[in-house]
Amino acid sequence: MSENQSLSPSAVQASREVRTVISRLRRRILKASEVEDITLGQASVLARLSGKDGVTASELAAAEGVRHQSMTATVASLASMGLLRRRPDPGDGRRLLIALTAEGQRRVEEGRQARTEWLAGQLQDKCTEEERRAVISTMAVLERLTRD
Repeated sequence: MSENQSLSPSAVQASREVRTVISRLRRRILKASEVEDITLGQASVLARLSGKDGVTASELAAAEGVRHQSMTATVASLASMGLLRRRPDPGDGRRLLIALTAEGQRRVEEGRQARTEWLAGQLQDKCTEEERRAVISTMAVLERLTRD
């Protein structure tokens, strides 16, 4: 893929740097809430279920970008740990709806808290007040890029 010749060098450089930094930061943030008994994929499924009354394994598989069979195995593993439950869909008894248990929701919230504390600590320890304000301003610019 060739670069669009009408793009300014600064736009191309900013694009590369934003993608690189966001990718690294995402990995570091996720590592901050890593727990030994569940995988990153399982943690992602738990987070995706947060706030939902119930979704199917097919919906989860599509959202996570994995095969249905892989999601079925992930769901079975999380259910065996007591982190989610499966129940018949009231609208279609052939389907099962998957939702978090209270323990699953607790784990999601603990993970979010750990990630928030890690990042806030890094910003506190490694940045000046002026730099933190610059991060806040930059986030507003990046947020604007996510809107259609």
